Amino acid sequence: MFMLPLDIVIKDTVNVADSAKAAILSFKEQLAEDPSGVLSNLGSQAINFGLKVVAAIVIYLVGAWIIKRVKKFLNKIFEKKGTDRTIATFVTSFASITLTVLLIIITISELGVNTTSLAALLAAGGMAIGMALSGTVQNFAGGIMLLVFKPFKAGDYIKALGYEGFVTDVNIVSTKIRTFENCTIILPNGALANGNIDNFSQRPIHRCSWAVNVAYGSEPEKVRQILLDMFKGDDRILDASTEGAADPSVNLKALNASTIEFSVWAWVKTEDYWPVTFKYNEELYKRLPQNGVSFAFPQMDVFIKNKD
Repeated sequence: MFMLPLDIVIKDTVNVADSAKAAILSFKEQLAEDPSGVLSNLGSQAINFGLKVVAAIVIYLVGAWIIKRVKKFLNKIFEKKGTDRTIATFVTSFASITLTVLLIIITISELGVNTTSLAALLAAGGMAIGMALSGTVQNFAGGIMLLVFKPFKAGDYIKALGYEGFVTDVNIVSTKIRTFENCTIILPNGALANGNIDNFSQRPIHRCSWAVNVAYGSEPEKVRQILLDMFKGDDRILDASTEGAADPSVNLKALNASTIEFSVWAWVKTEDYWPVTFKYNEELYKRLPQNGVSFAFPQMDVFIKNKD
């Protein structure tokens, strides 16, 4: 894939060498025949080349000044709009590098150097590097998407790519999360940007849910009342007066093979989700037996027939 530009460069190099050799021989012959004319022509060419060098230096200095002004302009725009620092740094650096490469090519062409081969070589090299770093480029693009659309931020609790924890750092190629076990998980931004992200911290309130399985023969109203009374007096449990929340509820969800399943719902603030969940797991285990309600276990009824 990359041999064609390289072949072009080699052929151009050979042609330049041949042309230089022929020019030297021609200059030697002309110098022997008409020394004064050759020296006069050489002085004229030197002056022209000197003017080209001066023009190239001026072009480079003006271009460098323009690039510097562009960088300052971009920084002011990003600062005014409050753009993420990582995005601002990346865009500014990318623009600076791109403009600098163009400036160098323009400066070299002003000296009379053929830049076609140089451009082809740069394109081939860029393509080769892009292929070699395809995974990194994908993560880089994913990082840009995450930083622009901000599906989460540092400090949020998220679940993604089979992991869950608190986001500790978001950079241009990866995201770090800290699990409850205090482990640091590094997630590649490419896969993260294209996958499902559950941001638990994005909403101020959440619903806690418990699945309670009791034995057949239990009275539904009695079970419902025991479970609702369990939440009384706990200020962390929200009611319908809070926007987005509802009163605690207990509903008979299913009649399973060996159990009656109740679904228990209660709304809490995000920061109270885990403390409330763990507390009422224990309360459920205590209160139901204390009030004469048995938890269900898998069971099988066996009937024996006596023919006599």
